Amino acid sequence: MSKNILYTSRAKHSKLWFISFQTIVAKELNRFLRIWLQTLLPPAITMSLYFLIFGSVIGNRIGEMSGINYMSYIAPGIIMMAIITNTYGNVVSSFFGAKFQRHIEEILVSPTPNIIILAGYVTGGVCRGILVGLIVTAITFFFTPLKIYSLPISISVVVLTAVLFSLLGFINGIFAKKFDDIAIVPTFVLTPLTYLGGVFYSIDLLPPFWKELSLINPVLYMVNAFRFGFLGVSDIDLLQAFAVIVTFILLMIFLCLYFMKKSFGLRS
Repeated sequence: MSKNILYTSRAKHSKLWFISFQTIVAKELNRFLRIWLQTLLPPAITMSLYFLIFGSVIGNRIGEMSGINYMSYIAPGIIMMAIITNTYGNVVSSFFGAKFQRHIEEILVSPTPNIIILAGYVTGGVCRGILVGLIVTAITFFFTPLKIYSLPISISVVVLTAVLFSLLGFINGIFAKKFDDIAIVPTFVLTPLTYLGGVFYSIDLLPPFWKELSLINPVLYMVNAFRFGFLGVSDIDLLQAFAVIVTFILLMIFLCLYFMKKSFGLRS
């Protein structure tokens, strides 16, 4: 009898948690799809300019990189740039907005576990990142004939990268105290890491010191793993790249849950 009651209680809680998860995800999807002209169109225009400037103008002078046409070489990195910036931006702006308007306090006092709240926001960021990635990928085919070397690897890298930067956006949203704070990390951290992450060049071209220094940049592993999925070439060992990405994801999940448990920056 007690086992049946316990089973029923667990099933009820699981159903309630799933409803909470669905609600957060639906809110996140509605938030950026409702204003798709501001959330999905600008990345497509920005990345098109990258292709025109770096691919057409500069690429004609460079020729090939690692034996591959320069336009094709930078394409995976540009797609990854769009995914990184949009997943991060979606979660940090959404979570900080909920915190600024005191909505997050209502969620935190509910019986919803922190992991469900985190999963809801991260899923919303991943969805936006994948949509932007698909749009930019479609645009890529107008500039260069791109063949996908390994679809499973490409999809895996996109999902893992989107999850990682959604988690980073969540942490930024936790500690941000004003709207200016959510722009600091993208400007002074994400942008330099992305440009120095092997998007526009092979690290084999760098002097030994700078090549070794580049290896501490996590974006380098994501860009190269994604490039391998598209072109079959990479400056980084594929297993090492996946290990680095997964390690960072696990670390960020731990930090997010820890900060939520301690209510850092969440309650006034």
